[in-house]
Amino acid sequence: MSLLELDQVTKRYGAETLALDSITFSVQPGEFVAIIGPSGAGKSTLLRSINRLIDITSGDIRFDSVSVPQLRGQALRRHRTQIGMIFQHYNLVNRLSVIENVLHGRLGYKNTFQGILGLYSEQEKREAMRILETLGLSEQMYKRCDQLSGGQKQRVGIARALVQQPKMLLCDEPIASLDPSSAKVIMDTLQEINRSTGITVLVNLHQVDVALHYAERIIGVNRGRVIYDGPPHALSNAQIYQIYGSEAGELILDLKERYAA
Repeated sequence: MSLLELDQVTKRYGAETLALDSITFSVQPGEFVAIIGPSGAGKSTLLRSINRLIDITSGDIRFDSVSVPQLRGQALRRHRTQIGMIFQHYNLVNRLSVIENVLHGRLGYKNTFQGILGLYSEQEKREAMRILETLGLSEQMYKRCDQLSGGQKQRVGIARALVQQPKMLLCDEPIASLDPSSAKVIMDTLQEINRSTGITVLVNLHQVDVALHYAERIIGVNRGRVIYDGPPHALSNAQIYQIYGSEAGELILDLKERYAA
């Protein structure tokens, strides 16, 4: 059974802007899916619709057989605990320590009083420390987040998502702000999480080559519509042109040959 199903999902901003246009696809548990497309294609809108950071105009999104647009209050909070979100600009609280930022991933499980006072159980703290250790951040645990490099900050963002114990990770351009070596570490980390834990990963990427290298399935989006949905090896240069338009030239670099090895 599908973990995530989108059925004719449409999102309009006012009368002029059609951000998502009748998008339909499903994602199976444990899949690693890359959503590619140019800036403004609707990739971020799509991801933010899945955990109701924004409301869709029409259609339906079902996660674990539950209709997401229908959720309210406590049910919506519960839904969001099941989906870890990783952002391009990290969304960390810079003045707080690494461990404090990671524990914020547990806020969805707290009442308002516990959240304000930062009341976490010993088990939650131990789990946060364990995750930081697996991500190579043990020595940074008590540093303020503004003392970290971009790649380290993104790993803190991943740890914060993992401490939620999610069924799915939504990664919105997680490597767009990083240098190539840091970007490789983040993509390797996401791939390892997917393989070792079975957590489903849905990642927005601008870079075709990265998607071809890491994803088992690619969804290509342009102007809010799905242009391609299939395995990386079947993505043709003609389809890359369809997805990226005038930007496509610099993205077609014999990509399949580069990543055939």
